[in-house]
Amino acid sequence: MVADPAAHAASYRGRVIRMVEGQHRIATNRLADDAAGQALLEALADDVKPMLPEAARRLPWLLAAPFRYGLGRPSRFRGGDVLPGIFYAAEDVATAVAETAYWRLVAFARSPGFQRPRTPTPMSAFAVQVSTERALDLTQPPFDAPPGRWTHPTDYVATQALGAKARAAGIAALRAPSARRPGGINVAVLDPAALVPPPAPHSSWAFLATADGLIATREMRAEALRFSASGFGIAGT
Repeated sequence: MVADPAAHAASYRGRVIRMVEGQHRIATNRLADDAAGQALLEALADDVKPMLPEAARRLPWLLAAPFRYGLGRPSRFRGGDVLPGIFYAAEDVATAVAETAYWRLVAFARSPGFQRPRTPTPMSAFAVQVSTERALDLTQPPFDAPPGRWTHPTDYVATQALGAKARAAGIAALRAPSARRPGGINVAVLDPAALVPPPAPHSSWAFLATADGLIATREMRAEALRFSASGFGIAGT
């Protein structure tokens, strides 16, 4: 572990891509008869949600939401008992799709007897700019050795320790190799202030569950990505 992450901080500016379910559009409109009723439902829901960190309150909810949630669900750079959450994204859409496919298949594997959807699930990719003077690039020295240092498929001890130390040192973002797509690059935004709104639509996808994985198809394009649980090393599916 590097003793002082802040000593290796550098600027990062770039567009990143994140996937969300197509149902990210406001769902309460199906529960209310008019705009006033929907606004009331949204306010009541907000009252029981975890608090947003101060820096995230200026952001559109699509960007702010990842910082609100995650307690009890560990991720690569954050322990399960830690809030705020982390905004995870990727530098290209294929990596964003692969990361999302992995977690969807993990959810299937953790739900014995679950009947997989027979119809495609709509997914949306959106892009947003990240800009900070305090980023760590884990693909560069002194973080890039030994190979595979940050990409173990299930053991997050080293990455979570780095994430905690980076946050304590005021690091805003981590650029890291993807564990799900060889050659792919992920960006973990630790500080909401590094996000530059607004988010912009990127592409629409449909995720279709298969017997041993799923197929991600991009709408209006002859582009399909296939994933299997065994290919990700996921057991129990």
